Amino acid sequence: MTFLAGAVIIFPERYVNCCFQGFAMWAECVLPSLFPFMVITLILVKSGVAEKAALPLKRVTGKLKFPPATASCFLLAVCSGYPAGSRVVGEFCESGVIDRRDCGKVAYLCSSSGPLFIIGSVGFKMFGDKLLGLKILIAHVTAITLVSILISLFSKPSKSSSAKRVPPDKNVLYNSFYGAVTAVCVAGGFIAFFYVAAAVIADFRLFYPLETVLKIFMDESSASAVCAGIVEATTGCRALAASGGKLAAALAGFLITFGGISILLQQLSYLTPVGVNPFKFIGVKFIQAALCFLILLLIG
Repeated sequence: MTFLAGAVIIFPERYVNCCFQGFAMWAECVLPSLFPFMVITLILVKSGVAEKAALPLKRVTGKLKFPPATASCFLLAVCSGYPAGSRVVGEFCESGVIDRRDCGKVAYLCSSSGPLFIIGSVGFKMFGDKLLGLKILIAHVTAITLVSILISLFSKPSKSSSAKRVPPDKNVLYNSFYGAVTAVCVAGGFIAFFYVAAAVIADFRLFYPLETVLKIFMDESSASAVCAGIVEATTGCRALAASGGKLAAALAGFLITFGGISILLQQLSYLTPVGVNPFKFIGVKFIQAALCFLILLLIG
């Protein structure tokens, strides 16, 4: 962190502009896809509608050893994207709807990007192909779901009570908009900061050992893009799309599913206070990302 601060002080003309570019990318690619669904997500959760809508899926979640509230969390996570799912899981855990012993496996399942970002921002805007975005979305959700279900099936049965419910918010509209605005602004701050961090790492070749290893399996531009994406996923996806490499789409799926340091820290800010082990969470995200990469290689 000290090194990063020093780099910004010594080369302000370079990294102040990078920060601006990070905010611009957030405004162009993330804000339009995150904010509307974040508002909808919070309204559905705080009003109790999400919990009622997921009632038909409770039998399925029970057989898979998930808590009763998992279905609503998952649907909202898939529709809204990072970090909405983690936020909902954290809120449900704090309110007692999800037992802390179940929070980890629910968090793995509800850690997902959204269709607007993957299809619209990544597929259409970056790669110029909405169908490719759809393929990445299918592989992304499939990988997250399969890995999470396997973990749940080999875990102990859920301890969460089906009787415990989230009380409806008396001021749903205001609190939903306030929460959504706060969340997307925080996301913008994370993206801008880690956009600068990715630039510093690239400029000073801090990921040179990793980049050297990656060059064995892919071209130089793709290797550099992956290193940038490990820090900030949106940056990496944009660089992969520009590289035009054969593995670009599959690697973008890996980065979106893993999330990168920026998205991981956003999610963990909601999950660690409710007892989710950060190292296990990151490990599971890596496994999900690797599976997404393999699926995209198979489906072309």
